[in-house]
Amino acid sequence: MSSSTNLLARHYIDGRWTDGGVVRTSYNPATGAALGTFADGGEPEAIAAITAARRAFETTAWSRDRELRARALFEMADRMAERRDELVTLLARENGKILAEAAFEIDLTIPKLRYYGALALTEGGRAAEVKPGLYSMTLTEPAGVAAVIAPWNSPVVLAVRSFAPALAAGCTVVMKLPGQTGLVNGLLYEIIAATRSLPAGVVNCFTESGNTGAPLLISSPEVDVVSYTGSTAVGRIIMANAAPTLKPLSLELGGKSPMIVFDDADLEAVVPVLTKAITTFTGQFCMTGSRILAQQGIADELRARMAKSLAAVRVGPGDDPASEMGPMIDRANAERVDRMVAEAADYAVIVERGGLVNSSVDAVDAYYRPSLVEVSDLTVPIVQHEVFGPVATFEVFTTEADAIERANATEYGLAASIWTRDVDRPLRVGRELRAGTVWTNTWAVVVDQFEEGGYKQSGMGRLNGLRGLGEFQEIKHMVHPAPRGA
Repeated sequence: MSSSTNLLARHYIDGRWTDGGVVRTSYNPATGAALGTFADGGEPEAIAAITAARRAFETTAWSRDRELRARALFEMADRMAERRDELVTLLARENGKILAEAAFEIDLTIPKLRYYGALALTEGGRAAEVKPGLYSMTLTEPAGVAAVIAPWNSPVVLAVRSFAPALAAGCTVVMKLPGQTGLVNGLLYEIIAATRSLPAGVVNCFTESGNTGAPLLISSPEVDVVSYTGSTAVGRIIMANAAPTLKPLSLELGGKSPMIVFDDADLEAVVPVLTKAITTFTGQFCMTGSRILAQQGIADELRARMAKSLAAVRVGPGDDPASEMGPMIDRANAERVDRMVAEAADYAVIVERGGLVNSSVDAVDAYYRPSLVEVSDLTVPIVQHEVFGPVATFEVFTTEADAIERANATEYGLAASIWTRDVDRPLRVGRELRAGTVWTNTWAVVVDQFEEGGYKQSGMGRLNGLRGLGEFQEIKHMVHPAPRGA
C-alpha cells in the first residue's frame, strides 16, 4: 500500500484515515503467504460512517450540485486509471483472479464511473399543463444516505456499480467491503480519498470480516437506501431487517445460469465460451455458466468436448501470465466445493472430477480443478444450490419446451445463454426464460447503458443504466396552479 496508509490498509471515514484498533493479515490464496495487513472494522466504524454521511448529505452542496457530482466522478475515474495496473496486480494476488480477469474487472469499472458522471448531468423529468392553468411536474431527488455492501469476488467493479449511481443521484455513501480483499479495498479507498472534488463525508468506507457493522447499515433509520450484492440467503436477512424502516433495497443475489445449447449450435464457438463461463473468476461469479443444457442430438459430442476442455485448463497463481484459472478465494471454500462434488457422486454421473490440486491435510493453497457433473433429476442439490466454484452440471433436453422447463426449474433467475443458428429461436425461447439477462451465442456481456438484475430469488431492483440511477432517487410531484389572468 502507499505511504498514505503507512503500509496498512485502513478505513476512510469523514475524509480521514482510521485503523479502528483491529489489524488482520491478508493471505495469498495461491500460496497461503502473507500479503499485508488491513484494519478490520465493525460497529464503531459503521456508526461513524453513517454519522458522517448524514452530515455531508444535510450540510454540503453535494445533493443539489450536479456539476460537482459529475466532476467528482470524472476525477475518480482519472485517479483509478492512474492506478489501474496496481489494482490489477493486487486483485490477482489477493483475490486469485488471473491477470486477464483482473484487468477485465478494472477496465469495466473506469468507464462506469464516467458513465454515471455523465448521468449526473442528465435529467428526464416531465412537465405538463394538465388542466387549464394547472401545471404539474416531477423532480428527481436523492434518496439520502445510501449503504453499499459489496462482495469479495469482484470487489472493485461491484462496489463502483452501486456507489457510482448513488453519487450521481446525489446520495452520500456508507460502504462496507469484505475482509477477504482487505488490501484491494484499501487501494480503492486511496483512489476515493485522492478525489479532491469529493467533500469530506460524501463517501465513507470500512472493511469488515465479521458482522457487527453491516447489520447497522440495514437497520439504521439514518440510512435511506441499501444496495447489496451477495448471496440469496443474506439477501433474505437484509430484506427482513430493512422492514421496520421500510427502506428501499437493490439486491443482486445468487444465480444458476443455464447455458442452453441446441442441436444447430456451432460447437467450435460454444466450447471455449462455456469453458470460460465455468472457470472465469474460478466460478466465483453470480453469472457463472453453472448449468449446461444440451439438446439430445449434440449432447454426446458436447459432453466429450467439455470434459476435454475443462481437463486442459491450466490452473495456477493469479499473477502468473500462463495461468488460465486461479485459486479460489481461500482453502475453506475450495474444500467446500470439493465436498459438494463428492456428495453429488451419490446421485449423479461425474463426467470430469476435477477437485483439489493439493489434497494433503496440511495444504494451504486454494487451487481447485474444474468439474462437470451430469444430472437428470432437477431437484438434486447441485442443480438447486449455488456452488460458487468452477463446477457445472450437464443436462440433456429434447425440445424447446423441455429446455425452457429445465432452465426455469431453480429458484434463481439472474441470467441465461442460448446457443443456436436459428435466427428466431433466441427471441422465442428467451421470452419464456425467467431471467434478467439472456445472451445469444455469447456470455457475460454487460454494458453500462443497459440494466442487469435478477428475477425470482436472484434479487430485486436493477443495476446499470437509467434504472441503476433510479434506485437511489425519490420522485417528487410538484403541482402549481397558475390560472390565466382576466
